[in-house]
Amino acid sequence: MKSLTRSLGALVTIALLAMPMIGAAATAQEIDASVDKALGVFEEDIDGSEVFLGQAAGYLVFPRVLKVGIGIGGETGEGALRIDGKTVGYYRTSAGSFGFQLGAQAKAIVIAFMTQNALDKFLNSSGWKIGGDASVAVVDIGAGKTIDSQNIKDPVVGFIFDSKGLMYNLTLEGSKISKIDR
Repeated sequence: MKSLTRSLGALVTIALLAMPMIGAAATAQEIDASVDKALGVFEEDIDGSEVFLGQAAGYLVFPRVLKVGIGIGGETGEGALRIDGKTVGYYRTSAGSFGFQLGAQAKAIVIAFMTQNALDKFLNSSGWKIGGDASVAVVDIGAGKTIDSQNIKDPVVGFIFDSKGLMYNLTLEGSKISKIDR
């Protein structure tokens, strides 16, 4: 049993180390194409999302965030910040965790900055940690649901959608977002 536990631990360690290479997009054009596709899924699955994003000062889109965990876990993905529908920068999200978790998952994330002040704080940071530097209200809505923008009053709102795979715990808490050059 100990050898199985060690083998699983080694496998998770290798997977976590390889995640930045697996999730890395080669070019800005590839990231932008993936962001466009993720926004298409978001707008198709969630009624009112286009109007909601139109009200945002800006929004981050991570089209593919990979998460792997067996006791120890990690996740990473690359995306783009859009203001007025145009990409203004590229970012990486990453997080590590320890505790009850088992599985692998790919998900898409949209983080909307609903006020100019919230967007400015993000833009002026050298690295942004959710839960430490900022609070993000995660909205849990499934496919075919509607965003009621009248009821969302938080300055920063996150959506996790298009989940593939099985992983307990959908949260953005502890995620670190850093600017990358592309």
